[in-house]
Amino acid sequence: MNVSLTTPALLFPAISLLLLAYTNRYLTIAGLIRDLHSMNKDSKSTLFTDQIANLRKRINIIKNMQILGVLSFFICVLTMLLLFLGADLAGEITFGISLALLLFSLGLSIYEITISVGALNILLDSCCEED
Repeated sequence: MNVSLTTPALLFPAISLLLLAYTNRYLTIAGLIRDLHSMNKDSKSTLFTDQIANLRKRINIIKNMQILGVLSFFICVLTMLLLFLGADLAGEITFGISLALLLFSLGLSIYEITISVGALNILLDSCCEED
């Protein structure tokens, strides 16, 4: 396989948009945590406890998603530097590592989405119990 200097450059917009989406998820969950924390002071319901445990897990997964995404971006830039310096084999290897990190980040994203659905199911279950 022959990786040119432009090949890793194709990942730049994708990784940037992905990191933006991860940051938006993080900020949304941080807001939910703050809201639940305020509500939990007034009521010690198990619903709040379950939701907070779910959000704690999700925030840690998002942190790992972001770390893997940033590492992928960093190694992608390193790939371009290596290719620019003429170290083609090292550039191809680092590009593969960058792709693997991006793949793991996306896998965590899928896992976080399934946990998010679990959080919604907790709320839906509590709504059904109240009726």
